[in-house]
Amino acid sequence: MTPRERLLTALDRGVPDRLPATTHHLMPPFLRALGGLSEREFFDRYRLDAIQWTTPLRTGVGWQRDPAWERALESWSHVSDTWRVERTDVPGAGFRTVRYAIVTPRKTLSMVLQDDGRTAWVAERLLKEKLDIDIVADFAPTPLCDGPAVLAARADIGGRGIVRGAIPGFPLYGQPGCWQDAAVLYGIQELILETYEDPGWVLALLGILRDHKLAFARSAAGAAFDLLELGGGDASSTVISPRIFDRFVAPFDAPIVAAAHAAGQRIVYHTCGGMMPLLERIADMAPDAMETFTPKEMGGDTRLAEAKTRIGSRVCMIGGFDQFHHFTGCTPGDTRRAVREAFEQAGSGGGYILAPSDHFFEAEDVLLRAFAEEAHSCWYWDQV
Repeated sequence: MTPRERLLTALDRGVPDRLPATTHHLMPPFLRALGGLSEREFFDRYRLDAIQWTTPLRTGVGWQRDPAWERALESWSHVSDTWRVERTDVPGAGFRTVRYAIVTPRKTLSMVLQDDGRTAWVAERLLKEKLDIDIVADFAPTPLCDGPAVLAARADIGGRGIVRGAIPGFPLYGQPGCWQDAAVLYGIQELILETYEDPGWVLALLGILRDHKLAFARSAAGAAFDLLELGGGDASSTVISPRIFDRFVAPFDAPIVAAAHAAGQRIVYHTCGGMMPLLERIADMAPDAMETFTPKEMGGDTRLAEAKTRIGSRVCMIGGFDQFHHFTGCTPGDTRRAVREAFEQAGSGGGYILAPSDHFFEAEDVLLRAFAEEAHSCWYWDQV
C-alpha cells in the first residue's frame, strides 16, 4: 500500500498491509533543531506515513484577510469594518507578548497572547464580562472553507499521505471543539464554575461557537480533506466530569460531526488527557476516529487494550504512544518494544494508527528511526 492507502484504510476501520505510523503536529522548534527540515522532509527522512496539515479559509462577503496575519501569533484572522484587530507589542514580559484589541461598533474587546518560541498561550482572556458574548455573536467572522486550496494540498501530497485540517477555533487563538474554544475565551476553571452558577450563559456561549463551526463544516462540502479535527484537551476526563461532558460538550459537538459527515468529511475527536470514563460518550457522537489515547505515564489514563475492546469496532484509534519516555532517554530496543506493545494491544483487526500522544519538542534520531522501523515490521499477515 501507499502511505495514503494505508492511512485511509485504517481511518475506515479496515486492515492495511502493516501498522500505519505517523505523528500529530510537528512543532516548528523541533523541525528547526533538525536543521530546518520541512514537514515533508521529516516524514521522508524517517519513512513515516505523512500528514499534510492545512485549514485554508476564504473570506465571506464584506470580510478581508487581515494584512498583519502572517506576522501575528494567532492562527488566523479576518477583519471587516465591524471587526478590526489592533496589535500592540508589550515589552518586558519575559516572553514575546502581544495585546490584541478587537474594535467593534459597540465595544472593544482585548486579549493577550504570549509565545516562548516553542508554543503560544493566552495570558489574558477575551471574555471579561458575560455580555461580551453578544459582541462575538453579532460581529465575529464566520470561518468558511477554501475548497480549491484543500484540493491543491491533496494534489501536492499525492500518495505520500493524507490531508488533515481542523474545525477552526476562535479568531486569534482557539480550539476546534465548542467547549474547548469557550475555555480558551473565558478560562477553564471559570467556565466549569459557571456550569453550576449560570449554566444558561454557558449554553448560550456554546451555541454561538457551535453555529460558527457549523458554517465551516457545511462550507467544506466537496473539499478534499481526508480528516478534520474536532475537540481539544479541555474536554478530557482529567479536566471535566462526565456530567459536564453530557450537558455542555456532546450536544454542541455532535451536530458538527453530523454536518461534517453530510459534507463528505471524516472527523477525528481529540482529547489529550483522560479518556477512559468518556470513551463511549465520545464514540456516541459518531466521529470516524478518536485520539490521543495518552498513557498514564504522560498524565493520561489510557489502557490501550481495554479502549480497543470498548470502542475499537466503532472508531479508528490514533495515538497511544508515549513519546516522552520513548523518543528520548531510552534504548532503541525500548522504543521498539513500546511500538510492538501498542500494535498488540490496539492493532488487532485494523482501525489503528500508531502516533505519539500529541505534540513533542525533543526526539533522538536513533529512537525516531526505531519507532518507524518497528512499525514497518508490524505486518497484519502476522496476525492472520
